[in-house]
Amino acid sequence: MTTTKLTLIASLSLALAAAPAQAGAQGGASAQATDVAGAAPAGRAPLSKPAAAPLPGAAILAAAAVPKPASAGAAGAVAGPAYSLPQLLDLAQSTNKGVAAAEANVDAASAAISSARAYPNPQVEVMYGRLSGKQPGVTSGNAPSYAVVQKFDYPHQRSLREAMATRGLESSQAVRQGFRADLSARVKTAYYDVLRRESELHAAEEDLAMMRQIHSRARLRVEVGEAPRYELIKAETELLASQKSQQTAELRVNQAKAALRQQVGGAMPGQFSLAGTLGQSPDVPPLPVLRDTMTAGNAELVQRRMELERAQLGVDYQKSLLWPEVALRASTDRQPDNNVSQIGLILTIPLWDRRSGPVGEATAQATQARSALEAREFELTQELEAAYRQYEINQAQVTALESGIVREAESALGVAEAAYRFGERGILDYLDAQRVLRGARNELIAAQYDLQLAAIQIEKLMSTAPGATAAPGLQPTSNLEQK
Repeated sequence: MTTTKLTLIASLSLALAAAPAQAGAQGGASAQATDVAGAAPAGRAPLSKPAAAPLPGAAILAAAAVPKPASAGAAGAVAGPAYSLPQLLDLAQSTNKGVAAAEANVDAASAAISSARAYPNPQVEVMYGRLSGKQPGVTSGNAPSYAVVQKFDYPHQRSLREAMATRGLESSQAVRQGFRADLSARVKTAYYDVLRRESELHAAEEDLAMMRQIHSRARLRVEVGEAPRYELIKAETELLASQKSQQTAELRVNQAKAALRQQVGGAMPGQFSLAGTLGQSPDVPPLPVLRDTMTAGNAELVQRRMELERAQLGVDYQKSLLWPEVALRASTDRQPDNNVSQIGLILTIPLWDRRSGPVGEATAQATQARSALEAREFELTQELEAAYRQYEINQAQVTALESGIVREAESALGVAEAAYRFGERGILDYLDAQRVLRGARNELIAAQYDLQLAAIQIEKLMSTAPGATAAPGLQPTSNLEQK
């Protein structure tokens, strides 16, 4: 009798796996067999129990038992061009308006150097007058006057102005490099966020396919009387939850792609795909090497150093203005009966204004710049250490999840599936094993994404951007594979 019942279950399972759309017909055949068995003599046990009444969610899950095609949004995303991370970075650097603004700031600083090197322009005085004689013998007539004044700069003053403008140019270049590094970090973050959401969508689709199989088996076991109705209710609930998770994951993919397109610029098409894996990450050198590299090459620190040097040069320049200003003046007066020509020097003597105010202001600005540099250097050092420790934590989590936890969860799911198939365990054990695997897989995806964020933060502190010299050891590798 037991052999007959197991044979019937196996036959129905094979028919259901071959044609899911015929599951209702198989259920009807099973119900007819049940009616015939009920009409048999009382001494013979029936082959199956009467079919259960349709549950409230049965109509909703009727289509869920059949695999659905890919959504329109996913199909459109696959149809677009595929971008790699270097392509996205180059596209962002060439189309982002912030980069153009930073370049204009550098051009303005370059023009300031030319202004600092320029000599003062001469002043020309032209005056018109008329000479009227009051005494006999004095000739009356026009008496114009002409004068030229040329101001001279002290050589060390021009050198200080040029040095201050040069420090301003280097500061603008550091600002540009910092913006490019920040843009690169934002593009990478958005890029790996898309890969993360796509991994979550792939995992959700696998969970949904597995839940459809579980639902079909639970419905079959309930129909043939091998399991109580609560197993089917539980399977329907889990299937609805899997459908909701899959739809949410798909929407998050579209949202992440929109954020990536916003960071890159309007040159990207509306539909596109990405090439790469979430597990790909750069090798990070030891912390002392990173600390030395950041101290020497961080764009913000370089900018603040240039501002400090410019402020110190400003103090020297204000002190140099205590020297008398010198100007050469040449003039000529045209009178009706004679001409008068003169040449001489004009000196501005700092008698009342000793420039104590400007010198004190420049000194305070230099002190402020030094304090800001030291404070920011300390803050960046702490940020680097925190990012490096976070990188180590995430790397350990990824290694533990890849090498042990996920594999053990997969093995546990296989054992639970076999036990449920042979009736040794109930559906709750099967669903618990699947839930554990789902949680471990999601933790792996989150850990890989957090690992990428930690590496991106370290690269940002190094001011690494396309076209810049990367920190030692920050070459992309593939030592961590996508699970």
